[in-house]
Amino acid sequence: MKDSKSGLFRKSAGVLAGIAMLSLSGVSLATEQSKDRQEGREVNQEAKQEARKEKIDCRAADNKSNAECRQDKRDTKQEGRKGKRDTKRQ
Repeated sequence: MKDSKSGLFRKSAGVLAGIAMLSLSGVSLATEQSKDRQEGREVNQEAKQEARKEKIDCRAADNKSNAECRQDKRDTKQEGRKGKRDTKRQ
């Protein structure tokens, strides 16, 4: 009777150890994904700030129409989105 209980205990301990190892690997993956998302957000926010500044400078220089300044802002933000995607893929 002792042998069957001991065997059951060993099997249970092995299963629990396996579950613990799998859960820890999932935690590290989630942490890595979180860092990637944060880097992507930072890139996106920097692009937005740059686009705002570019539009303000464009309008202050008064050498382009408002529509052209708007398009420049859109282009800058689109480049930022591409940068965000590149950051997430790395």
